[in-house]
Amino acid sequence: MAVNKNKSSAGNRGNKIRSDCYVELELKNSGGIKIKLQSKVDSMYGESIRDLLKDILKFFSINNASLLVEDYGGLPFTIAARVEAAIRIVRPKTKKEYLLQFNKNSLYKTSKDRLRRSRLYLPGNEPKYFVNAGLHNPDGIILDLEDSVAPDKKHEAKFLVRNALRSMDFYSCERMVRINQLPKGLDDLKFIVAHNVHVILIPKCESAEQVKEVEKEVERLRKSPSPTPSLREGALKSSPLRGEPKGDLYFMPIIESALGVINAYEIASASKYNCALAIGLEDYTADIGTQRTDEGKESFFARSMVVNTARAAGIQPIDTVYSDIANMEGLKESAVEAKSLGFEGKGCIHPRQIKVVHEAFAPTAEEITKAKRIVKAFEDAEKKGLGVVSIGSKMIDLPVVKRAEKTIELAIPNNILHRNWRKK
Repeated sequence: MAVNKNKSSAGNRGNKIRSDCYVELELKNSGGIKIKLQSKVDSMYGESIRDLLKDILKFFSINNASLLVEDYGGLPFTIAARVEAAIRIVRPKTKKEYLLQFNKNSLYKTSKDRLRRSRLYLPGNEPKYFVNAGLHNPDGIILDLEDSVAPDKKHEAKFLVRNALRSMDFYSCERMVRINQLPKGLDDLKFIVAHNVHVILIPKCESAEQVKEVEKEVERLRKSPSPTPSLREGALKSSPLRGEPKGDLYFMPIIESALGVINAYEIASASKYNCALAIGLEDYTADIGTQRTDEGKESFFARSMVVNTARAAGIQPIDTVYSDIANMEGLKESAVEAKSLGFEGKGCIHPRQIKVVHEAFAPTAEEITKAKRIVKAFEDAEKKGLGVVSIGSKMIDLPVVKRAEKTIELAIPNNILHRNWRKK
């Protein structure tokens, strides 16, 4: 990203780039607007791309400038994000935002206790990964602004993630964003809170105060007035999520250090917005001065702490990623172990990991049979007005019933139990 007073650039360029673009902007004192578009789809989409570019420049009151756009198949939300990122470098004081229309398929909501077996990480500055991500059916999609984004690309990634939240159809996957480590991550929030993000991942979390800082800023942003939208794209009518809180929004702090493990319960219980507590073992093992192994003895204490503190706080414990994308058997073993420890889900860094993770966290046939008996017995006792539930001579208390209901809830989306199982 080149920077000087009147010239800037954003995006990616090169023979291997796809679904992206590269832009160079230079402000002039005269001469009007000069646009140079290089695109393989110029004959089909060149006119609409040029119209978009002209509208963006007009929106930001830029009347004299030269703009180079090398298009590698970028969608409108990507092109708009790249151009705006370049403009904001040479016009850093502007408060305007060029907001594209919300995709009607992006306005769905989430819930605190929904399934989070898998969450797929996508680098926040690589739009090529966004387009088909939802088709792989992870429970959640993470647009990552932290470790997967190079330091000199952090600025432009925020515009891309914001536009993706508005424009992309993630096919009902939970919409997540991992912000940067605090305090830098607080600035990321203004790019996502108003745009129907479902879960904000707070990385390298070490104290309850960090969670409370995020909560304070989120609540401030949810009450703030709307930004100036792009009227051409109809964003004013399609931005119902700014001005007053609408739709659920949750936090997932990530424990990645020895101090974070020690403070895990305070972190897990720090906010009403917390829905889950995750652990990141790459940074954790480095922090305690050891190597991460498949056996996992070095992290057993930390993982157990995360499970116990999450349960004590009434939220979901979520396991770390498995970094060897070629080792499916190792992933399966890791996910099965995570389930046995009490975790409810695991991070994924490649789409091929999703199915393996889902299968590992699915209940067994024996667990399903037992759960059905418990739930039916409980429901029969309720109908009869009985205060005590039993199967044979064994008494069944409420926590056991809740666990059985959770087992059935997991079995249905894994297609091993019919939704109308009571009638089967």
